[in-house]
Amino acid sequence: MNHPTPAIVTQRAARPLPRWALLLLCLAYVVPGFVGRDPWRNVDVASFGYMLELALGRSHWLAPTLAGFTPDGDGLLAFWLGALALQWAPGWLAPEMAARLPFIALLVLTLLATWYTVYYLARSPGAQPVAFAFGGEAHPKDYARSMADAGLLALLACLGLAQLSHEITSYLAQLACTALVFFAAAIQPYHPRRAAVAMPLGMVGLTLAGAPTLATLLGLGCAALAWWAPAHTADRRRTAALAWAAATLASMGLAWALDLWAWRIEPPQAFLPYATTMLRMLVWFGWPAWPLALWTLWRWRRQIASRTGHRHLWLPLWFTLVTLAATFTTQPADRALLLGLPALAVLAAFALPTLERSIAALIDWFTLLFFSVSAIAIWVVWISLHTGIPAQPAANVARLAPGFIPRFDGLAFVLALAATAAWCALVWWRAARHRTALWKSLVLPASGTTLAWLLLMTIWLPMLDYARSYAPQVRQIVATLGPQPGCVLTHNLGDSQVAALQFHGHLALYPASAEPPQGCQWLAVGSDTNDLPDDLAQPAQWLPFAAIGRPTNRSERILLLKRLPPASDEAAP
Repeated sequence: MNHPTPAIVTQRAARPLPRWALLLLCLAYVVPGFVGRDPWRNVDVASFGYMLELALGRSHWLAPTLAGFTPDGDGLLAFWLGALALQWAPGWLAPEMAARLPFIALLVLTLLATWYTVYYLARSPGAQPVAFAFGGEAHPKDYARSMADAGLLALLACLGLAQLSHEITSYLAQLACTALVFFAAAIQPYHPRRAAVAMPLGMVGLTLAGAPTLATLLGLGCAALAWWAPAHTADRRRTAALAWAAATLASMGLAWALDLWAWRIEPPQAFLPYATTMLRMLVWFGWPAWPLALWTLWRWRRQIASRTGHRHLWLPLWFTLVTLAATFTTQPADRALLLGLPALAVLAAFALPTLERSIAALIDWFTLLFFSVSAIAIWVVWISLHTGIPAQPAANVARLAPGFIPRFDGLAFVLALAATAAWCALVWWRAARHRTALWKSLVLPASGTTLAWLLLMTIWLPMLDYARSYAPQVRQIVATLGPQPGCVLTHNLGDSQVAALQFHGHLALYPASAEPPQGCQWLAVGSDTNDLPDDLAQPAQWLPFAAIGRPTNRSERILLLKRLPPASDEAAP
């Protein structure tokens, strides 16, 4: 039985968002976070370290290593892209910026793929709004374009997207490839040749990025949905299903050949605390897309089981369910949830044609208050740091980040001021009178998230670099080692710490467990105390010299030990 669509959209409400405004919003979201900052600790700087090793020819392309470390199931694609960018970039470009260029392209690809995915799903017969008795309903293409704008705004509004999408890691590569697979499935009934190109690229890319299981599940689901396609694509459904099955088998074979399969399911030790933590993360990570997605499932519940309505609902629902399952069963959970944001944004977009005016007003007022207060807080802290008025925010920063010295950046100040002025103008526009545009309820959430991210990456960037980078700690280590430290042995350090020491300190590092070159007089040991670890070989040969912690986390120490001279040298006159 075919149920009538719950979407009611007039032609006036289907007007698109101005292209200049949408492009400017995307530019303000994409560029900050990639430009002008140090590599941040843990995964970001570790990935950069592996890329440098590949680019310099000190590591094998099929088995990246970093001073004896191997990446923990991160795949190969991100390392390859970063290393190739480092090799091909001009010499005047900073290495960290060169490595980020392909990842800027990956984020842009994610946004483009999401827009076109919503556009073609909104053109599905089951997604069309109700036809009015005397005309005036939205034209299919205008409706699809307006819905695509809304879907892109919903993705930009997701709070969990900002940081993870600006790190040069395999997770951003997985996100872009997932969006590409999603795009291929959406356009297949309309552009089968384009889908035939995007499909294997997305599936192979997702496999090479370290998610072969996810690629397999998504490919099988797309094959099943293509097989049970609505009647208007019945002549192509067998070809489409076979194409998805072939792409899935090819990605599985590639993962087998490169030994990319890995068991990552980690059942929680205590279910209730784990479930509470996960639900708390889901609430903020996907806000505001997840409540709108739930509203979509409720209002379109009758169409979900309908032959004419399943495509624009079941496709994003399958992608969402697969990534949610990965979120609850694998670690790190937030990285797995990141891959579901495009599908969640698509579901959120289909809530707008059914949204009641009171709910839309609630979203607007909550967003207005939340992001306005956030922007004011960011500016108050910045003003306090540079003027001392009010005094308490600067005192809090001095306590949390001892040794941080604020510096004024004129360009960052101008950009932050312009973004704040644009936010005020947008709030005035939204509150001036009721707007009929379909995407109106997501303009403030997307713009507010972009405003907060841009303010953090401009006027707060020096402080965030000081807190999230290893650079301040490495500078202290280099000053302690002296101008010519020679080679340095490492013990109990993580790959991110090794990468930071090599990049920021330009140190020649060798694992203490291997056979290092002769004459290494220094040993760097990772420890959360000032005591030597129990597994340190021949501790009597080393004299504790200094313990240097990160300024914002003194328990994350690196102990510097200096080799004692031989006993014969001590006894010599």
